[in-house]
Amino acid sequence: MKTLLAFLFLLATAAPALAAQPPELLVPPYEAAQMEHVSIQATGSGKPLVLIPGLATPREVWTPFVAELARTHWVLLVPVNGFGGDDPRGNAGQGILPGVVADIAAFLEREHPGQKAAVVGHSMGGVVGMMLARDHPHRVDRLLVVDALPFFGSLFGPSATVESMWPTFDNMRGMIASGAGRDAEPSGSDPSVATMSAIPEGRLQVARWSRAANPAVVGQALYEDALMDLRPDLAAISRVPTTVLYAVPPQIAERARALWTGEYAPAPGIRLVPVEDSMHFIMLDQPERFRTELNAFLAR
Repeated sequence: MKTLLAFLFLLATAAPALAAQPPELLVPPYEAAQMEHVSIQATGSGKPLVLIPGLATPREVWTPFVAELARTHWVLLVPVNGFGGDDPRGNAGQGILPGVVADIAAFLEREHPGQKAAVVGHSMGGVVGMMLARDHPHRVDRLLVVDALPFFGSLFGPSATVESMWPTFDNMRGMIASGAGRDAEPSGSDPSVATMSAIPEGRLQVARWSRAANPAVVGQALYEDALMDLRPDLAAISRVPTTVLYAVPPQIAERARALWTGEYAPAPGIRLVPVEDSMHFIMLDQPERFRTELNAFLAR
């Protein structure tokens, strides 16, 4: 059971960059805002573009793409307080995901009233992006969801529901919050990170950044993410032009395609883009393909 929980925890964790230490942004940033649930670091100029990393991941996950994006966009890097080992502030309790959505919407309203932003979110960040499109469609011009399902529990089978999955993720929340296993040295060869990235350095970085994040914040955020069922809201979400990139690992290609097409079937207007030969971290495993799809998304 402990191995399964560790696997599921890391399955929901978004990808960091390749280097063992987070590289500096290539464009000089400025600290735009420290809010209760997120900090927002901005760089560049132009139309607003919001980049939301996933669970237990700092903003540096987007570093390889920021310099190029900042030439044409006002890029907003939006990590969750506590994920980078910083002060969790308002994330010390419940309501992390709704708080993140509210903070982003409030920042956009304050800094660019009346202007919509393009939004990109990976993993849990993709769930946040869908919630933002659902609750604040007047703030979102378009949405790119990177390897996030509308209901995480679907990974357990077609009969999974919020009610049936609650005991598993409630138990996991407590285990993560307790810091269980954090004394172990992170290792890219650990089987629990095998599905995170096809690159050894990437798997090691996932383990390192997960270990650096505040365990109580990670546990609560995972609990909220895993039990958030957005399938009934897909029609409303799809009123915002939405693209979903999803990984197609070669060993489970048919199952992956069936799962993703089935889960997003209630909203045929959502554009699904499979990325072959990739694990969960598409931007890490297939960086040039990700760059191409991101540019195409922004050009629409």
